[in-house]
Amino acid sequence: FFHGIDAGGSVTAGLAIYDTMQYLQPPISTWCIGQACSMGSLLLAAGRKGLRYSLPHSRVMIHQPSGYAEGRATDIQIHAEEIIKMKKIISQIYERHTAQDLKTIEEAIERDTFMSAEVARDFGIIDHIVAHAPTATTEQTS
Repeated sequence: FFHGIDAGGSVTAGLAIYDTMQYLQPPISTWCIGQACSMGSLLLAAGRKGLRYSLPHSRVMIHQPSGYAEGRATDIQIHAEEIIKMKKIISQIYERHTAQDLKTIEEAIERDTFMSAEVARDFGIIDHIVAHAPTATTEQTS
């Protein structure tokens, strides 16, 4: 079970969490509460299909990785190449966990792409939008 309000963060730290989520045997449910941006949106999508949830007014934002480099030209080139590798890895992970092909993913992450819960569901990042806690007499909204 993974939930949170996540503005993103380090790609390498996020990929370590992603790898751990994929390694674990029990299914992992993910929830978007408020917002899931950047690496947070990737982790949201990486939950077990059918167990990825969002509250109705939560927001999701996807984009390519960014970075900063300074120093000698060769070192800057090394960092730029690493960022491009990370972009490819992230694109492939989104492709694996959403209903989108690689070309669509690459176009969507080219710039900041903000999504409502409904758009995130249609894109394949989440499966369900939950407005009320389920009870014996009510069902979740999808």
